[in-house]
Amino acid sequence: MKKLKLQVQMTVDGFVAGPYGELDWMQWNWSDDIKNYVSVLTDSVDTILLGRKMTDGFISHWTNVTADPNNEEYEAAKKFVDYPKVVFTKTVDNHNWINTTLAKGDLAEEVNRLKEQRGKNIIVYGGANFVSSLIKNNLIDEYYLFINPTAIGKGMEIFNKVEDTMKLKLVNSFAFECGIVVNKYEI
Repeated sequence: MKKLKLQVQMTVDGFVAGPYGELDWMQWNWSDDIKNYVSVLTDSVDTILLGRKMTDGFISHWTNVTADPNNEEYEAAKKFVDYPKVVFTKTVDNHNWINTTLAKGDLAEEVNRLKEQRGKNIIVYGGANFVSSLIKNNLIDEYYLFINPTAIGKGMEIFNKVEDTMKLKLVNSFAFECGIVVNKYEI
């Protein structure tokens, strides 16, 4: 059975975005060591899950990057564009996103159906509300929390729908030259 992996950037005080979705706190000047880490993580999957609110920005950004083969993010962008994407939505019926299908059914049923398919693992990047729902339904198998050396005091959280204590097992932790620490957890 496939695993669902969450890769998300967070502040040290536990936020994935500012109160209005701001991402200006993120460390964008990544060192080669963290780029290699992300490349290995990306190569371990063959499907991307997205919440509807994040999809337009995600797909348009990475599609624009693929327009320039000299862009240093070109190889990563090509994967993000080429990998099949599944967008979870209750409101969208038609779209023009490439390599993308819509999932409109029950969240747990749809994710578990995807996990049962053949192939590599699955990754989710966001958005915050979608990831919160995945966490609440205990659908994420591995957590890759990219902790940025920044505190913002308030913002969007992903563990805000947890109803009981949620214990995670720390698998490993890596500090990177750019200041980001990645903690990998499993349930």
